[in-house]
Amino acid sequence: MIEVKLKSFESLLSKAITKAKTTEYNQLVSMTEEIHEVDPVRFFASAKTLSMDRVFWTSTSEQFSIVGVGCAWNIELEENRTETIENHWQQLVDEAIIDNPYQVPGTGVVGLGGMSFDPSVRKSSLWNKFSHRSFQVPNVLLTKHNARNYLTINLQVKANDDLQELTEWVEQAKDILVNSSERLPECAGIAGQQEIAPDKWKQTVKLAADKIKAHDAQKIVLARELRVTMTDDVQVASILRNLLETQPDSYVFAVERAGDCFVGASPERLVKQDNNQLFSVCLAGTAPRGKTEAEDREIGENLLHDDKNRSEHDFVVKMIRQSMEAYCDAVHVPETPVIHPFRNLQHLYTPVTAQLKRGYSIFDIIEKLHPTPALGGVPREASKDFIRKHEQLDRGWYGAPVGWFDSNRNGEFAVAIRSGLVQGDKVSLFAGCGVVKDSDPEAEYEETMIKFRPMLSALEGRQ
Repeated sequence: MIEVKLKSFESLLSKAITKAKTTEYNQLVSMTEEIHEVDPVRFFASAKTLSMDRVFWTSTSEQFSIVGVGCAWNIELEENRTETIENHWQQLVDEAIIDNPYQVPGTGVVGLGGMSFDPSVRKSSLWNKFSHRSFQVPNVLLTKHNARNYLTINLQVKANDDLQELTEWVEQAKDILVNSSERLPECAGIAGQQEIAPDKWKQTVKLAADKIKAHDAQKIVLARELRVTMTDDVQVASILRNLLETQPDSYVFAVERAGDCFVGASPERLVKQDNNQLFSVCLAGTAPRGKTEAEDREIGENLLHDDKNRSEHDFVVKMIRQSMEAYCDAVHVPETPVIHPFRNLQHLYTPVTAQLKRGYSIFDIIEKLHPTPALGGVPREASKDFIRKHEQLDRGWYGAPVGWFDSNRNGEFAVAIRSGLVQGDKVSLFAGCGVVKDSDPEAEYEETMIKFRPMLSALEGRQ
């Protein structure tokens, strides 16, 4: 930090210590500066020496990245009430001491994290380091926006903190994170794979299809787990590098809590907020890519006219439109979907735009949208009840909102699919599919195998 910035930050810290002594409450201090170009993945890798709580977010199509290190403030809720996140957040922002002249999205006081797919479900040991709802304001935050780089320092200041110790920590952290030149670690190889109860899963698909035929539901999404053992502890930074190279037009993310890391590359935006402007996406209906351009076009055309996939997609479109209309004006949804190709898969795609009404936040939209029919089913409660009773999996954060939001009404959340939970040398991969009345268990099984490919490729280091 250049001398003038360091002096300015010292002044803010001194003010915060005085305020903490007066109020007897800890004080959040935040200061942002523009810095030279820094590689986000290298920044993430270097952070391992400072903290076991790291967050990575990149919107590859928009060349936007956020990397967070450590935890200056934690909003962690186990109860099933998203509105309390907004209450905690607004109080934190109102009382914080913030110096951020840039007002760039994703700078300053930023919350990063996610939530469980179904907070009413008791967590298994697989997800014991992840709260049902957890958002952290990092101690150090790197933001890349429009080819410019910003560094934010956030500190929770206590009444008895030593000013010199705080400033020395800031200088040391910046030197480690911003000036690091070490090489990225190599990714370990795959030693083995174990499918978790695939035959039982196929039976559950049939059971779901029978329930739908009996008119008890219209669609039920079922997920399953593939457990991968690596030859050594997984280096998440290497997975991120591989995902960035192999999954263009995706949201590449990693949320680490006490060493366990949930990582993935989701093609599906849940919602983006830019002041009062909202953007969402209907992404449902899946097919593989072809080996030639002609085969690829043929598969895409078949997907576009396939009754099962169009029905799945229409469920999502209808629900998102209705959800947006509850809190928004000027909701715009195209009449028909288009094909959106990704590296391994292609999907039916419909974009949605809207204007957020006064008095509502991104969390109101998240609560209304999650889970979408693409991850839960239709109707919502009937499908969720079936999933709770019959799915042999604690989804944890899989299929749930993961993302970020800042103090200037900006934020973005993706649906956490194409993902896995890293625990040492073990990785649990997750994939799901939408079951309707005509679903064939074998075909649905093969669809999940296709959806495992992006993460398997990233673990293997294949392009």
